[in-house]
Amino acid sequence: MLRDASAITSSTIRASDGDIGTVADFLFDDTGWSIRWLVVETGSWLSGRKVLLPPSVLGHPDLKEKNFPVRLTMQQVKDSPAIDTQQPVSRQMETDVYGYYGWNPYWSTGGYMGGGMGGMGSGFMGGPLSGGTMAATPGLAAAPASAGSASAAPARHDGDPHLRSTKTVTGYYIEASDGAIGHVETFLVEDADWTIRYVVVDTKNWWPGRKVLIAPHVVRDIDWADKKLHLAFDRQKVKDSPAYDPDATKLDRPYDDAYRNYYGIGNASDRSARPGT
Repeated sequence: MLRDASAITSSTIRASDGDIGTVADFLFDDTGWSIRWLVVETGSWLSGRKVLLPPSVLGHPDLKEKNFPVRLTMQQVKDSPAIDTQQPVSRQMETDVYGYYGWNPYWSTGGYMGGGMGGMGSGFMGGPLSGGTMAATPGLAAAPASAGSASAAPARHDGDPHLRSTKTVTGYYIEASDGAIGHVETFLVEDADWTIRYVVVDTKNWWPGRKVLIAPHVVRDIDWADKKLHLAFDRQKVKDSPAYDPDATKLDRPYDDAYRNYYGIGNASDRSARPGT
C-alpha cells in the first residue's frame, strides 16, 4: 500500500518505555529512491537533538493515533551516536549508528535492510527491494541511476553523495521538455519496502485544480543546484497520463500497470522496471 510521506511526518516514535520524539524528515537514496533513514526530532527530552533510525526498527503503527513503536529503549536512543542533521550525513556517521545498535548496514549485503512499514501489508510492489545502492545528504548531489545523468552538483563535503532529504526536495520544480508543470508537493511511499513510488506534483500554476503523479522512472535528470527535476516528456504527455485525484484514485496494481504502460516503463511486477534494480 502507498502512504503519503507528509502524513507520516510528525508521527510519534514510541520506544518500549516512552516516547522518543516525532518524525521530522526522511533521507532517501537518489539511485534506488528508497527511504534509508527517519530523522526523529526528540524535542525537550534530548534538548532538541535529532536521531537517525532505519525503517527496519519500526513496529506495527497505530495510524489513528499517529505513532510507531520501535524495538528500542529510551536509554539506547539517548546513548546512540550524535548526528548533526544540518550537515551532510556521511557513510561514517551511518556506520557509527549501525555499529552502535549492532545492525547490519544495508550496503553490506547490497540489499534493503528494512522490513515492511510495520507489517502494514505487502503492497502491490511485491517483495523487498534488492540491489539498490544508498546514498547522500539532506539535500544536494547525484542523479538517480534510472533518471539519466544529473546536472553538475555542488560538492558534498564528505557527505554520502546520494542521500537526499524529502523536506529539502519538497518544493523542487518539475520541468517537462516544453515548460514547467508544477512543484513537488509530497511523496508516496510503498509500505512493503519503503521505496518512493511516486512524486505528487502540484500543478496549480499550469493546470489549476489538478495534481499529477511522476514516477522516478520518468525523470530524465535532476539539477540539484537549480532545484529542478527534468522529465523526458512534454506537458501534453503528462496531462494525458492516468488521472490522479488524492481523494478518489485507488492506487492499486491496475493503476500502477496503467501508469507504467502509458509511459512505457514496464509492468509493476517486473523487478527490472524499478529504480536502482
